[in-house]
Amino acid sequence: MKSLLALTKKEYLEAARTGKIMILIILFVLFGIMNPAIAKLTPWMMEMLSDTMAESGLIVTNIQVDALTSWTQFFKNIPITLIAFVLIFSDIFTKEYKSGTLLLVLTKGLSRYKVVLAKTVLLLSLWTVGYGICFAITYGYNACFWDNGIANHLFFSVAIWWTFGVWVICLIVLFSSLFQNNTGVSLCTGGTVLLAYLLSILPKVKSYSPTMLMDTNSLLMGTQEIDTYRKAIILAASLCIVCIAVSIPIINKKQL
Repeated sequence: MKSLLALTKKEYLEAARTGKIMILIILFVLFGIMNPAIAKLTPWMMEMLSDTMAESGLIVTNIQVDALTSWTQFFKNIPITLIAFVLIFSDIFTKEYKSGTLLLVLTKGLSRYKVVLAKTVLLLSLWTVGYGICFAITYGYNACFWDNGIANHLFFSVAIWWTFGVWVICLIVLFSSLFQNNTGVSLCTGGTVLLAYLLSILPKVKSYSPTMLMDTNSLLMGTQEIDTYRKAIILAASLCIVCIAVSIPIINKKQL
């Protein structure tokens, strides 16, 4: 247990030293501010464009914005932060394959599965903290300007999107154990998400697809019930366990 904690601490220090943690914090804070800011400025921007649009035959009516507008913006922007997260940490294993530092650690008697667990803990904790910062900032500004109570099932919507992010992170761990370069990790992670999305077009598959966890607008507007997402949550959680469980034997057999 001590060796696992020491390795986890090393991963945090490495992420901080390379500036990855700072980049993530800035990114999540920026988008946390942008969500309510965009909603607040939308009427003003539309008013500025009204004359130009009127010349084209388009009439701009008064636009009403509220907390729901901001939360809709939140769920539009959070995929961008997840993509950035994947790109930043797609080299979580591959950089050590190339530098040989992983082999150096293993020669000191550290079990390979602890390496997988330490890196998984790092990724999940950074995603959770960053996501939480973005949510807290948006929630605070929305409470200041409007009323968050207008958004139905808000905390559940936030939780299922976080779960989707966890699934993507587990894919990073899995593909990092398979490939020697971060390009392969990024492409396969993105490809798997895209495949899941395309399969969700099929009516019989949609309720099981992890990508359904991104569909939060229906929840916020109260047109969808929580039970609709139960199958997707269970499958996403199961796939997370499978990804980590499969990664460990792959790393154990991998030639470094």
